Amino acid sequence: MISREEMAQARQQAFELIRASGFPVLGWERENIEVADFGLGRLQGEGAQILGLVATDRIAAKLIVLFPHQTLPEHRHPPVGADPGKEETVRAFWGQLFIYVEGPDTVSRGRIPSGQENVYSSRHEVPLAPGEQYYFEPGRKHWFQAGAEGAVLLSFSSVARDGLDEFSDPRITRATKVS
Repeated sequence: MISREEMAQARQQAFELIRASGFPVLGWERENIEVADFGLGRLQGEGAQILGLVATDRIAAKLIVLFPHQTLPEHRHPPVGADPGKEETVRAFWGQLFIYVEGPDTVSRGRIPSGQENVYSSRHEVPLAPGEQYYFEPGRKHWFQAGAEGAVLLSFSSVARDGLDEFSDPRITRATKVS
């Protein structure tokens, strides 16, 4: 749970990072930035700020802002009915971004959030510089972390069903509660 003040501050900070990145954003879009603390109450450590750009029954495009060293927790996009699950490509736009996927443990520049080692099993580090991108097939576990300046990334995917994402940490809830 976060306070209204924390939410407002996070939206403003995310808006400023988007502007600093050079991505064109309109003033009214600040209020559309979703602040996700994943029910953990540790927004600066584990969380994300998300601006939806396009969302239809077939595709989605989002701008994801991560504050310095902020982690978007490990999750996967499961099958839904006959659909094998969301396909996603992320493209680093600004800052330093580290993606972690299943594979050999190569964590070197990022860090697993303190006390969370048991819920971050994907430890193959893939650094992305601005302009580089990475594709996630449906069902593949992954998580993101920003470097020291933060990061702005674009997410292009098939239909987004964020409420159905499966997080490795069973305490996570997708909807942010505000006090």
